[in-house]
Amino acid sequence: MTVSKPPPPRDLVWLLLTLTFVTGVVDAVSFLGLGRVFVANMTGNVVFLGFAAAGEASLSVVASVTAVLAFLLGALAGGRLISRVDDRGHRLLRDSTLVQTALVAVSVVLAATLGAGGRLGSELLIVVLGLAMGLQNAAVRRIDIPDLTTTVLTRTLTGLAADSKAAGGKGARPVRQLAAIAAMLLGAFAGGVLQLHVSMWVALLLALVVLLVVLGILVAHKETDQVT
Repeated sequence: MTVSKPPPPRDLVWLLLTLTFVTGVVDAVSFLGLGRVFVANMTGNVVFLGFAAAGEASLSVVASVTAVLAFLLGALAGGRLISRVDDRGHRLLRDSTLVQTALVAVSVVLAATLGAGGRLGSELLIVVLGLAMGLQNAAVRRIDIPDLTTTVLTRTLTGLAADSKAAGGKGARPVRQLAAIAAMLLGAFAGGVLQLHVSMWVALLLALVVLLVVLGILVAHKETDQVT
């Protein structure tokens, strides 16, 4: 007999969707402003690394390798954090988002001061943002809400299409899948507009503000739990 998994808390779903929006913003900044590299989508970086190694001059082996290594270090740090937190929900997300917010705040300062015009500024931004997104991924993987990885939509899109006939397009899951796709798209659009037409630090500031909102909600949730 298969035991069905209880539905995730609705507020946690919305918070993960918000982090998906942040991913869109950050990857827009990294791809458009840091030399065609992703700091959250590692599938893209591995493919870019292959293209760069094959001789595509517009792509950088160094940038792709840096992003992958930074992401792995962030995920490693997230794994260490997870091992210390006996929780798969709000507390884990709160602790990981706190560190992620601090890293994105550092990226705002770096973008506003060093910028991405030189090699040093670009590489530092890739490292800091890669760490932040690796940490986010580790926490979200532990929380384990289907179709809400916050960074990769391939599985979400596959599920939306493959499960549509079996489920008849009904239930919370298709809505969640569509919401995840929309969140990433809106984040990429907002980040792209700010990166292309305003400045990098303003785009990263948007990501920081959204993370602060998420963190504030999670802190308030903790205080509510303590009262009750």
